Order: sequence, then C-alpha cells, then structure tokens
Amino acid sequence: MLDPQMTEQLKQYLQNLREPVELVASLGDDETSAKTRELLEEIAALHDLVSVDFDGDHERKPSFIIRRGSDAEKWVRFAGLPMGHEFTSLVLALLWAGGHPPKVEEDVLEDIRRIEDDLEFEMFFSLSCHNCPDVVQALTLMALENSRITATLIEGGAYKDEVEARDIMAVPATFLNGESFYNGKIELPQILERLDTGSGAKAAAKLNEREPYEVLVIGGGPAGVATSVYTARKGFRTGIAAERFGGQLQDTLGIENLPGTAYTEGPKLSADLDEQVKANAIDKIDLVQAEKLIPAKTEGGMHKVRFANGGELTARAVVLATGARWRNLGVPGEQEYRNKGVAYCPHCDGPLFKGKRIAVIGGGNSGVEAAIDLAKIVDHVTLVEFDTQLRADAVLVDKLKSLDNVEIITSGQTTEITGDGARVNGMIVKDRESGDDREIELAGVFVQIGLVPNTEWLKDSGLELSQHGEIVTDKRGATSLPGIFAAGDATTVPYKQIVVAMGLGAKAGLTAFDYLIRTEPADEIAQAA
Repeated sequence: MLDPQMTEQLKQYLQNLREPVELVASLGDDETSAKTRELLEEIAALHDLVSVDFDGDHERKPSFIIRRGSDAEKWVRFAGLPMGHEFTSLVLALLWAGGHPPKVEEDVLEDIRRIEDDLEFEMFFSLSCHNCPDVVQALTLMALENSRITATLIEGGAYKDEVEARDIMAVPATFLNGESFYNGKIELPQILERLDTGSGAKAAAKLNEREPYEVLVIGGGPAGVATSVYTARKGFRTGIAAERFGGQLQDTLGIENLPGTAYTEGPKLSADLDEQVKANAIDKIDLVQAEKLIPAKTEGGMHKVRFANGGELTARAVVLATGARWRNLGVPGEQEYRNKGVAYCPHCDGPLFKGKRIAVIGGGNSGVEAAIDLAKIVDHVTLVEFDTQLRADAVLVDKLKSLDNVEIITSGQTTEITGDGARVNGMIVKDRESGDDREIELAGVFVQIGLVPNTEWLKDSGLELSQHGEIVTDKRGATSLPGIFAAGDATTVPYKQIVVAMGLGAKAGLTAFDYLIRTEPADEIAQAA
C-alpha cells in the first residue's frame, strides 16, 4: 500500500511516539476495505507501540479509529482511505494519539480541553482537496484532546451515497451533531470562535498587548511576505498579519511560471514563505481579519489597524498587501446554489462531479485550465466566455480545443443559474450577438472570471482607491497617505501574477525603509492619536 519512500518516512515519524496507539478497523468485503487492512497492517508493523484490531463493528465500512492507548475515550475515525493530501493528516493523528505534542499554543489546547458540551463532528473531504487537510487536522486534534468531542472524517469517494443524500457538492463540508456547521476551509482558532469558547476575546487581548511595530504588513501572500522579509532584514521590527496566510496560493496548484522554479504548487510555496518568515524573526499573526485602518494624524506618527475580533495593532509604517478573491458572477441563482453546484475551486470540488455535465465560466488562463482539468473527471464541460474569443495563453487554448468532451461558447453572457431548490440543474446563457437565450442542463457551474481586491475595509480610511476598488500606488509603492504603502493584487498594478506581487512587495518594503529613515518619529501625543 505504501511505497518504500513513504514507508521509511512514516517509520521515522513514528519514532516520536511516547505512548501506545490503538487502531480499530471496521471492514467489509470491498476493495477499499482490503486496501485499508493492508495500510493498517503496514503501519502497525513499523513500531511496537502501534497495535491493530480488525474486529470493529461500526456501520461505516471501511473505517478505522485511532485512539490513545492511555485513554480509550479519546479517538478519531477515518472513513475511507486517508491518502493523497490526507496522508499527512493520518501521520499527525498517529503522532498526537501517541503523545507527541502538537505545534499549537498551550492556551488553544486549554480552550479545547475546557469544552464541556458533547460535540459530534462529521467532515467530508476529497483526496484531491488541498483545503481539506487543515479542517481534518483541526478536528482530529480536538477529538484527541477532549473525550467529549468526536470526529469522523469521511472520504467522499468511498461514501458517494452519503454525499448524495446530504447534498454535498463542495468540500470540505463539516457537520456538527447532524447539522451543517461550515462549508469550506476553516482552521482551529476559527472553529473555537464559532463554538464560542472565548478564544476570540483572548486573541484580541493578545493583539492589544503587542508592542508597536516599525513596519506592519497586512496580508500574508507573496507580496506581504516579500515586504516583511525586506524590512526585517533592514533591522526594523516587523509584523505580518493575515486573514489566511498564503492567500490565494492556498487555492493554486500547478505553478510553472515562477523564475528559477520549474514547478511548484501553491500550498508548498505558501509553506516555504511561512518558513522564510520564521527564519527572519518576523512577528506572524495569522487568522485575523483587518476591519479598519486609522491613519496617523501627524507625519511620523503611529498608524492603527483594528481587527474584526476587536484587537488593534500600531506601526510607524503600514504596508497593505491584502490581495484579491474570486469574483462572483452576480446573477440570479449564484448565491442560492453556492456549494450546491456553484463552485470556485475545481481542484477541491471537481471529483464530486465525476461523470456529470458541468460548465466553467471564464475564458482566461484560470478558466481554461479549470476546464482542461475537469474534462478528465466529468462527462462534459461547457466553457462560456463573455468576450468574442478566449483570453488564455495559446498553448492552453490549443489543449482545450483538442478535448472531445468540451464545448466552447464565446460571446456568451451567463444570465442565470437554475436549480430545483436543492441543487443546480442548469444555466441560461445569452448569445451577445443574436440576443438569443440558451438553456443548458448541467449539475455544476465553476466560476473563474477574475478577481476582486480585498479592500472594502479601507473605503472610509481616506486612502485613494480606483473605481474598481484597487489601492492607488505610485511607481514606488506609496499610497496617497504618508507612511502607508501597498503591493500585490490589491493595488492598481495591471498584472496579477505571483512573481509581480513578490517584486512589488520587495519594492514597497524598500520604500517603507526609505520613509522610516527619512522621517523622524512623532512625539508621544501624535503616537497616541
């Protein structure tokens, strides 16, 4: 089941076990059950502290629990095979059950342990979903730290009937005590906030306790990291605060146009950026959403950023690198059927439409790449482009046109996404030349029509924004407000590319450095403004 390299890696990881780990499997006569048996036998053979029992009688077959040998009430269940992106989740579950400490702050663990309600989580994932592991790992940790919490992590491909019965059309999909809890990626601190454990107030208090920064970067994508590395290396006390570290990189798989790197994937590049932040002693604050920018009243004074949890940070220079998000179509049915057939991540949700007819909206690189990838999984793809021709790179267009199960519609305006009340069943496309409407029957619509800058929170700050909501910057990355700079996809830069964002982030960092060394700090009254 495991290749030699994975076997050797797992063997090394298991050397960190401190106490016994018990695996209890419930298996059937199917092929997936046979593979599950093989996997568990291989794991148990790698360390004396791991035992396996195949006498489980759970209704989900195949499935298996991983539980602490020292406390049988603390366990997590995997239903189906946790391979692909979830193999790391399996390894972490084994280590945590075996007493290896998680890399989580102790007060977060205490918040988990203090939960007194009985919480039964069920979470559906797909093996190709790169957003799912964070949710799987968060729920695993909660279950292994608190006996009143259980987590059943279900591979949707092994339980298609259950996926259909629950109308799950996007992953990760998390249920709590039988009711929908959250659709999409959610991390441990956010789960605790939704459970009202008081963690949000604690996080705000921690922010308020931090000393002022010389440079505060808002945004943890390529632009923000580049800025923070440059300013930290100049010797300035630098903080970087992000709603989701890595930003859009977390939703990007194949990256083949980054100079010096023949191929990488977004989550891998995001992890590399994270390591670089740590290596440069940059103060990283993750999972915080900026809510308000309060500029200094005096040049050289302290700018303030307020966050949604109520906390605040101050700095002499602020660099805005908040990036962008997928643009919505804005047509009837889109919001109503979001996660019920309307999707934005083909890598995450594509497998849920295996053998079905779907549409991709958008003829740029993202849309054409999505159509090519989905054509390998689904029965048929209809690609709809508003313009008179596709705007993607020629090599991608040629590849798309070579596929037999793809139809390309240009000069097409999507006017409505239709459904039966529970899920998508079609869409209406208007021919912009003839004016005729065409109804297309399908099960899913993947929207890939560009980006919207994450700048709504800046509208009352006095900062100049373009008509499209982008932050207006000069050639050096300076904004209309002294001491505030910007870089990346949230700005008026014409090309929204990783390499461009990195370059602009470095430029903004150097400009912030130049500002700080040429500007005297304001007095205490101004700093308190």
